[in-house]
Amino acid sequence: MSAVAKSPRQTPDGEPQPALKSDPKADKIEARRKAIIEVARDVFLTQGYAAASMSEIAARVGGSKGTLYNYFRSKEELFAAFMVDACQGAANAAYLHLPAADGDLRGGLIDFGELFLTFLLNDQVMAIHRLVIAEAGRFPELGRVFYENGPRKGETKLKAFFDEVASSGKLRPYDTLSLARWFRDMVFCDIYSRALWNVLGEPTPQQIRQHAVEAADIFLAAFRPE
Repeated sequence: MSAVAKSPRQTPDGEPQPALKSDPKADKIEARRKAIIEVARDVFLTQGYAAASMSEIAARVGGSKGTLYNYFRSKEELFAAFMVDACQGAANAAYLHLPAADGDLRGGLIDFGELFLTFLLNDQVMAIHRLVIAEAGRFPELGRVFYENGPRKGETKLKAFFDEVASSGKLRPYDTLSLARWFRDMVFCDIYSRALWNVLGEPTPQQIRQHAVEAADIFLAAFRPE
């Protein structure tokens, strides 16, 4: 089948719309913001949250601490931006594989579990998790920032998915937020835990897939209607 050429964007009167112009000032601000996050990534992952200094980050970026605070009001806010930048794209890719409510539930859960576990085992994601576990006891705000910008957003997406699936009758009546947490934790168990403790070699794609199959089957055995 031949590709169909796309028509240019048009105004309500049918006239072609002019191409959107970039805003040099906005582009410069965004480039600066990304540069700060890149430097912060290195500082947080090598020194930890407690030892990371906004002064050092500003010096590495090349500017004053006052300028840094124009972009991020606190170390907590900067850490949140770094975490979102590091994790959001890959995590969202996994959620996009959740099937429609009338689709193949088992197959969709397996695909999601495989992608999500692969995301979790990424070196940078694992380093973030270890950092939060190590320092959340002394810095409760770190745990809160991590939860609000990561696991909680994931729970919300999974809950919305299970709301639709439960309404279609494919799962027995149950609190859908609990369903989201149960399935997430089934994906987490064993491989993720051993990787977090650094007692597991790199799993093969086949091992990750098999783990996702087992997580989906155990979950459906528990929550599918009898």
